[in-house]
Amino acid sequence: MSSVPAVAEYAAFAASMADAVRPLSLGWFRRRLAVDDKADESPVTIADREVETALRAQIAARYPSHGIWGEEFGKRGVDAEFVWSVDPIDGTRSFITGHPLWGTLLALLHHGKPVVGLIDIPATGERWIGVNDAASGVCEARFDGALCATSPVTVLADATVYATSPDIFDAAEYAQFERLTKAVSRRRFGGDCYAYGLLASGHIELVMEAGLQTYDYLAVAPVVEAAGGVITDWEGQPLTLTSQGRVLAAANAELHAAALACIRAS
Repeated sequence: MSSVPAVAEYAAFAASMADAVRPLSLGWFRRRLAVDDKADESPVTIADREVETALRAQIAARYPSHGIWGEEFGKRGVDAEFVWSVDPIDGTRSFITGHPLWGTLLALLHHGKPVVGLIDIPATGERWIGVNDAASGVCEARFDGALCATSPVTVLADATVYATSPDIFDAAEYAQFERLTKAVSRRRFGGDCYAYGLLASGHIELVMEAGLQTYDYLAVAPVVEAAGGVITDWEGQPLTLTSQGRVLAAANAELHAAALACIRAS
């Protein structure tokens, strides 16, 4: 990816895909659906499968040389220069219980680095798109078309931290999470991907998660980074296709460093 038009083209394509599948996911929302449990005990419905099928078809038709890594139908061509990460319904538990803050997540990776990310929330009509591409010099995050930016808070005592659920942590991980929650002003649960959008728009300052899959975190990384935030694993390393699913996102580098020191303290 070497030019601004190319980056803009990919971001626009991600938005067009999200537009196309919104009616599909909303058509299944708040309906009684059969729910299957996958091998990892996470739920899946016909909505997840239909949305991912539609997204994969669009990618294959427009960019046949690009790889795809999707939640429901796995990997294809992931050694390609460009790879799309697809999570058709992030927050399936929210989706099947009528809670509106589930989303569709799309990311484009260039040589393994996420450079375009999209968080689409069909039930509320909200959308974040982030582009963070050093090669072209493009770095911007937008919420519903307008530029957005993270919070200026740099002190843990003034920060709010989000996690999807306390159940995502094992005992040792929860002890680390609890250290952080004792250092901050407020903690909240239940956001799924929506929490990263709130962070990118400056409404909260921290998100801490564990047990995530590749397609759960790759799309949110460019959104957070382009809005001015920092997002890494719990060791402070960048998120890649091989990261282990423990994510720490913060509104800025100073707050991220403080949060990282807090959770790594013995």
